[in-house]
Amino acid sequence: MINIFNTVLYEPLYNTLVFFITMIPGESLGLAIILLTVLVKTILLPLTHKQTSSQRKMKTVEPEIQKIKDKHKNNKQEQAKKTMELYQKHGINPFSGCVVVLIQLPVILALYRIFFKGLEAGINADLLYSFITIPTNISTMFLGYFDLLEKSLILAFLAGVTQFFQMKLAMPGAPQKSKESKKGELSFQEEFTKNMSTQFKYIMPGIVFFFAWSISAAVALYWTVSNVFSIAHELVVKHKAEELINKKDEHESRED
Repeated sequence: MINIFNTVLYEPLYNTLVFFITMIPGESLGLAIILLTVLVKTILLPLTHKQTSSQRKMKTVEPEIQKIKDKHKNNKQEQAKKTMELYQKHGINPFSGCVVVLIQLPVILALYRIFFKGLEAGINADLLYSFITIPTNISTMFLGYFDLLEKSLILAFLAGVTQFFQMKLAMPGAPQKSKESKKGELSFQEEFTKNMSTQFKYIMPGIVFFFAWSISAAVALYWTVSNVFSIAHELVVKHKAEELINKKDEHESRED
């Protein structure tokens, strides 16, 4: 299993990083990490786009889901059935996020292995393909200030901050009040969901900051660039979703 992981993921990504280093003037490790991150995110974009689009669609149908919950509050089976019918109507796959995470996880592990252990002792010539040349003088300094093989509090902070904004865009908003709620208060389930969402939104960036700072600036740079890419993607999908909603509202208003 480890041999398959190395052959399929670790070695190709390692060689791609070394190739980028040799092609960049000054053999900048920082620019090579940015290029590798963007390349990996672009390759995975078809998968992540489906996940992001599905999450965005789920946000748009939240009012309809709440109506289903209110109408069938005493029949959980019917509630689940109507919810799945609504998802099918709008082309939503609520399980797409799990699939995408499972697919991306080995890639993320391979990248961490490269940044955490693969660069500390220099380039390992035994891992390079025959057509990849060994860099002669790798520059580990990024922006003339950050040594990517050392820890960086600033880059770790940027990784945590960008993770927060990425999650803020991706995660659903606060749950709407159901008819079961009294005096404008949320039900226990709604309150629990809201609290878990809020805690996860703040805890996860803290975890990212801790790991990015404890490992190396290279990991922090990768995480920051990855988050910025995801934020840009989220904004594009959000803009397109809002356009579709506006067109749908205009069409319905004309029919009325």
